[in-house]
Amino acid sequence: MQAQPQAVGDWLRGLQARIVEAVEGADGGRAVRDAWHKAPGEPLQGEGLTCILEGGDLFERAGCGFSQVRGPRLPPSATQHRPELAGAPFEAMGVSLVFHPRNPYVPTVHMNVRMIAALPANAEPVCWFGGGMDLTPYYGFEDDAVHFHRSCHDALAPFGEDKYPRFKAWCDEYFCLKHRGEQRGIGGIFFDDFSELGFERSFCMLQSVGDAFLSAYMPIVERRRSLPWGERERDFQLYRRGRYVEFNLVWDRGTHFGLQSGGRTESILLSMPPQASWAYRREEAPGSAEARLYTDFLPRREWL
Repeated sequence: MQAQPQAVGDWLRGLQARIVEAVEGADGGRAVRDAWHKAPGEPLQGEGLTCILEGGDLFERAGCGFSQVRGPRLPPSATQHRPELAGAPFEAMGVSLVFHPRNPYVPTVHMNVRMIAALPANAEPVCWFGGGMDLTPYYGFEDDAVHFHRSCHDALAPFGEDKYPRFKAWCDEYFCLKHRGEQRGIGGIFFDDFSELGFERSFCMLQSVGDAFLSAYMPIVERRRSLPWGERERDFQLYRRGRYVEFNLVWDRGTHFGLQSGGRTESILLSMPPQASWAYRREEAPGSAEARLYTDFLPRREWL
């Protein structure tokens, strides 16, 4: 099947609408919808829709953005594995979200599904896909971790039994704060530069991952949203959010791609938590729930 970037864009817009509607229903608040366009003369051309709910009863900040942009040449972060396409014009589109709940017992979640199409002169578009989802708890629960990873596994199963273990390992490797030797969370799945199934089946796999997000995450939210919490839990949540900020600014390829290509800064940084904190050489009490995050949940392990 010939690459059809427009079909991908249409599906991505629908996915964003479904997810934002679910977030509003769970929270009871209303997300701001900020449609934007890149003006002529800017490095990129295109448009997008940033939806963000802030200060809600459930979500302190929940951002879900769609973008579809075109540029004159692929940035270095997109061609490090495809040097033959360096300098080619491109189109990039995707949905990216990060939800930061208010209750520290509800985990932060990230999901991204995207496509990049290189547009070499006098040739068909060269398309590849990327994305995945990962869970970042502040307080670990085994059944939450198993449910999330089971959902990821089941979304990928129709496309080969190798996909979940490959993409799970890729996620563990990618979402690692290498400067600390520490995982960002309990992982999930991650893939990039993916086109090995051909355009049609690779796009179907992307759809399966995106469509699985709500069933992977929202049951966890409902289980934990009413658990009582206090200053201790809030303090630990803000401290661990600092790790989230470190990863996104230092290591995340998506952040780097957006900033290198002249993307819209406000939308690129919607993943930032509204509050975060840092402490010098903080240590948790042995055997505490906070210490168990480091001993039982952050180390890489098989959840299924």
